[in-house]
Amino acid sequence: MNSFNKKRFKKTAIILFLLFVVLFIFRFIYGYQTVTEPTISNVLYEMADISSGVRKNYASKKYQLNAGAPISVDQKYEKIADINTVSTQFDKEEKQIRAQVKDYAGLIQFENKSGNKGHRRMNLVIGIPPENFDSIYHSLIEIGNIQSKQITKTDKTNEYKELNARKASLEKIRGSLIELKTKGGRIDEYMQLENRILDIEQQLQQLGVSLGNFDDENEFCTVKVALSEATLTKISVLQRVKVALEWTIKYYTISLIGLSFAALFAYLLLLSIEKIRTNI
Repeated sequence: MNSFNKKRFKKTAIILFLLFVVLFIFRFIYGYQTVTEPTISNVLYEMADISSGVRKNYASKKYQLNAGAPISVDQKYEKIADINTVSTQFDKEEKQIRAQVKDYAGLIQFENKSGNKGHRRMNLVIGIPPENFDSIYHSLIEIGNIQSKQITKTDKTNEYKELNARKASLEKIRGSLIELKTKGGRIDEYMQLENRILDIEQQLQQLGVSLGNFDDENEFCTVKVALSEATLTKISVLQRVKVALEWTIKYYTISLIGLSFAALFAYLLLLSIEKIRTNI
């Protein structure tokens, strides 16, 4: 092997080595950029089905409409925030959530905790005064690793009016039935009236509970918080080196094979062109 060929071989070897090093460094840095340390794994986060048995929270707001004569409109609405968060410091962040509830004059209306240490979950439904809703929401989404969050506001004005209309109608019917009792009649008719009045009384009680949720003195908005405990997976430097090396060897080999085929194709193409020129 003459000196020219030795130099060319040495130059090629250096280029190939540098290509390997560049690929390895790229994959090693990419691993740190895409996989944080520690990583969160084995976490299921979802809000439990707790819609039944929990007090409905409603609030009201007055609007002034100035089209023509000033009109005051009293809107009844339901406002709910759903926050799903993952925690690597479950005890600490549970205390932070409870402290926020206390600081913003909230009321825990439902609580559910389950799971063993390392896999614990807590679901809370919190009633919050409307004026504190935005503040506690922004405070809670700073706790833990938020996976999802949303706020839903639903107008309930028509529902409130319908409940009041139904209540007025039932009270009117009850008054008429009580008046009929004073007119006398057969015992069976009297018993039917009593049963009918009792049925209306029960309906009025149910309506009273529903209307009580709209009470101006007990107005709340709702914040639902699901806190799930995460397990930590720590990735060592040796593990990162191993993964980067395996990836580099794989794609370096593929690159060399590709370059070899490209060089072979180019060589055969040049031979074909030279042969064509010779025959012309």
